[in-house]
Amino acid sequence: MRGSDFAELKAFVAVVDRASFARAAEFLGLSPSALSQTIRQLEARLGVRLLNRTTRSVAPTAAGAQLHERMAPLIRDMDEAVAEASAAAGRMGGTLRINTLGMAARQIIAPRLARFHRSHPDVLLDIVVDDALSDIVTGRFDAGIRVGGRLEKDMIAVRLTPDVKMLAAASPEYLARAGTPRAPDDLHHHACINWRLQADGRPYRWEFEKKGRRLEMAVQGALTTNHAHLGLQAALQGVGILYAFDHEGVSEAVASRGLVQVLADWSITKPGLFLYYPNRRHSQPALQAFIDCLLDRDTSVPRRRAANRG
Repeated sequence: MRGSDFAELKAFVAVVDRASFARAAEFLGLSPSALSQTIRQLEARLGVRLLNRTTRSVAPTAAGAQLHERMAPLIRDMDEAVAEASAAAGRMGGTLRINTLGMAARQIIAPRLARFHRSHPDVLLDIVVDDALSDIVTGRFDAGIRVGGRLEKDMIAVRLTPDVKMLAAASPEYLARAGTPRAPDDLHHHACINWRLQADGRPYRWEFEKKGRRLEMAVQGALTTNHAHLGLQAALQGVGILYAFDHEGVSEAVASRGLVQVLADWSITKPGLFLYYPNRRHSQPALQAFIDCLLDRDTSVPRRRAANRG
């Protein structure tokens, strides 16, 4: 394969992975016009149209989807092999794409960004904050961060935090107006702030447990969202009752009396936050360094993969 052939194929895979010429051009360090020319050259060389382009979107044709399915794993393997060779020589680079819940971005990733960059200045972090539980394989991410009970199957997982508590809370103004629920069934007579956490679009069914009795229930209210901060702000403004992880700022709001906890004796505990990634034969050195940084290990020394599920 000529070098130009490889560059064209890598450019094509980047465009499909990111569904955007602009994002792919930024990733590859090219101008959008240069990237468009590269794709045109590839299509001309193969004699087939690979991408359907409009002013707002780009998607592979049938032939393009077939080519991408075959080439994307090969490009990824080649990039990982080069990254491993560089790491063995004491250098680490490349792009690391992470899909993460908002609370993990705020509490775990953000405080450690400068430290990671100082240790590995040639690693480009591409971090997408996503509370909708997107599939990291379909989205071409290197890793995701989720609550442990919601991990995708066949993944290597690394625990980042202890288990987390769920808290139900509402503003004093809301409770003065609507009353305080004493049991989960009372929620049927209250406005509740729904979470759309599942990839299929269904709202989260609120889970409760007390003295061995466990139940799930659908709740109703004026707001459904997949954005944690928006849900918290709605609760603070008296829109309804919120049920969320205590890491989402709820415990701080309760401590400052902006919210009042309800149904405390029914609240459940969930597995903590985990970083997870596809179970490939090798993991990227940059990914292992990122994991080490999140766990406050020494990030300056490349490590072999040592992550186990749970």
